[in-house]
Amino acid sequence: MQLLKYCIFILMLPVMANKAVAQSGCEISGVKGQTPASAILVCSSILFIQDTVPDCLNYPFPAPGCPLVGVGDYKDKNPFWFTFTCYSSGSLEFLIDPKNPNDDYNWQFYDITGHGASEIYSDGALVRGANWSGSPGKTGASYNAANIRECASAPSDNVPTFSKSPDIVEGHTYLLMVSHFTDGTETGFTLSFKGGTASIINPAVPGLVKAAVNCDDTQIGIKLTKKMTCSSIAADGSDFEIKGLNSIVTAAVGFGCSTGYSSDSVIVNLNSQLVPGSYTIAVKKGNDNNTILDNCGNAIKPGDSCTFTVLTKQPIPLDSITTPSCAPATLQLVFKNNIRCSSVAADGSDFKIDGPYPVTVIAAKGNCTNGLSNIIELQLAAPIVHEGKYSVTLFTGTDGNTFTDQCGLETPAGASIFFNIKEGVSAAFTYQVSEGCRYDTIHYFNAAANGITNWNWQFDNSSSIIQNPTAVYSSFGNKATKLIVSNGFCSDTSVVNFYLRHDSLSAAFTLPSVYCPNDLAYFKDTSSGNITNWYWQFGNGTTSTLQNPPPQVYAPPIVDYLIPVQLIIQNNKACYDTATQYLKVVNNCYVAVPKAFSPNSDGLNDYLYPLNAYRTSNLQFKIFNKYGQELFSTKDWTYKWDGTYKNSKQPSGTYVWFLQYTNTDTGETIVKKGTTVLIR
Repeated sequence: MQLLKYCIFILMLPVMANKAVAQSGCEISGVKGQTPASAILVCSSILFIQDTVPDCLNYPFPAPGCPLVGVGDYKDKNPFWFTFTCYSSGSLEFLIDPKNPNDDYNWQFYDITGHGASEIYSDGALVRGANWSGSPGKTGASYNAANIRECASAPSDNVPTFSKSPDIVEGHTYLLMVSHFTDGTETGFTLSFKGGTASIINPAVPGLVKAAVNCDDTQIGIKLTKKMTCSSIAADGSDFEIKGLNSIVTAAVGFGCSTGYSSDSVIVNLNSQLVPGSYTIAVKKGNDNNTILDNCGNAIKPGDSCTFTVLTKQPIPLDSITTPSCAPATLQLVFKNNIRCSSVAADGSDFKIDGPYPVTVIAAKGNCTNGLSNIIELQLAAPIVHEGKYSVTLFTGTDGNTFTDQCGLETPAGASIFFNIKEGVSAAFTYQVSEGCRYDTIHYFNAAANGITNWNWQFDNSSSIIQNPTAVYSSFGNKATKLIVSNGFCSDTSVVNFYLRHDSLSAAFTLPSVYCPNDLAYFKDTSSGNITNWYWQFGNGTTSTLQNPPPQVYAPPIVDYLIPVQLIIQNNKACYDTATQYLKVVNNCYVAVPKAFSPNSDGLNDYLYPLNAYRTSNLQFKIFNKYGQELFSTKDWTYKWDGTYKNSKQPSGTYVWFLQYTNTDTGETIVKKGTTVLIR
């Protein structure tokens, strides 16, 4: 569709207006397929070859996502409409191929499921894809296209003529509008459906499904496997014969053919009433020299048939009731044939219920379609909650009759049908908690009253179907347990929320970062939980059962070492937890810098650093050569100088060091200076 620029719009307005008048309305032209209501039925992959496209114009319609373009807006100009049903969900691809490659064709695609075809002129939500590109040539829907819609444009804009394939859904009905934008050129196009993953071909083989007679046995309704074209049904009924009976069929018509082009049901008229018995109706070639054809021209095979039975007319019996729910407030009677809804007394006086406890019917109605229903629903004054055997008996109601079937036969009063009611059940339950150290165990109990036979328990991460189960919980906090019980008739559900408290037991303590000679080592309990007992082992041969034990003393070692300290705690459930840490015991805590060192990698005095700076903070250590050049600096006393500067070994000689730190015991700032000899 070409986009008219503003200046062109003003110049072309009179011409376009005259052309619109010259065009005939598509509704008036009478050409099949040029209106949505007369859309052509799709049935094959190569669907339609149109040699000419008559000029006509219908109405503007929404084109969602596209701006208005002025004169003409978006219309089905010189259109052909196509309709089909999706039989397998997936993507839909199609190709519109102009006979004249210079022609500009546009299209718009709709999902009209549950909607009338004319609604496309007002409801933009029905649109599923479109291409209004002004460029001539082939157009359609392709998996490789970029956008689901392309809007109106000028040919020079080179807007793509293909839009992305729409996804279609099984069972949905669709419309495709193909518009020939250029007036006065009669060349046509070919429309084909190729590629894509969806199927629009009805896989059913044409044939008869079932047949049944009407009330006076002079008309037969036939159900077909699929929709067939109405025009292929011989109006004189010559497409059908009843085996063994000659010249009895007088006419046939497709159901709904007065307003449509296809139907999956045929009504066959007879010239006389059929007597009770079994019959076979078969298809044959009619006076139109064919049987019945589907949209693709596939014919029902001659001789295809189905049997039906004509019964002696008898009143419909009162013989079936839907199993009542628990404590039912309504009852549903079910019948083999339809009942006239108008024959059912609305006040429920056609029915009376007897049983061990009083039950009153206050209303009755059918689930009516076209005045007929195969069920009657009885509304009760109150739910039936007492167990026992009950009956529904048919009476002559206040309307002067019981009820009549679709053929007008009245069911005699006095018939009864029985049903059973069981009392309600309760899903209420109790529980007991057995606390453990790492797990809690809960025992659940439900009283099996009123014949409960089924239990469905849902726990935190498990389930059970026994009456009184046990559940083990390894996690704690807010919990919910759900129980559904049933006696095969009534059911009940109960949910209980509760909190599982877990006395978390965790052993922990603090200790000195290092133990220096002649110090006192203090240990402090930081455990959590409901603790009742403590047991300390200090690694020096002493123990304690106090929460915070007395300070400990350790013998000065020859070399530094780590000694294990252990705390075991116990709570009121006899649960235990243990914490173990290692105390570093050192030989010396006096901070000093060696007088000399020899970085020769022999493992002895290879580095220069402050010794024993265990109890220091804010430390700075620097080394200078004899020229005052800083060679090394650190704030970590364990970071050692190896006698190099910028990866270059420094010569033997005397070097100056500077040390400053804070004593963590006293808070005093210490500054020291000195020299060290580097020996190579």
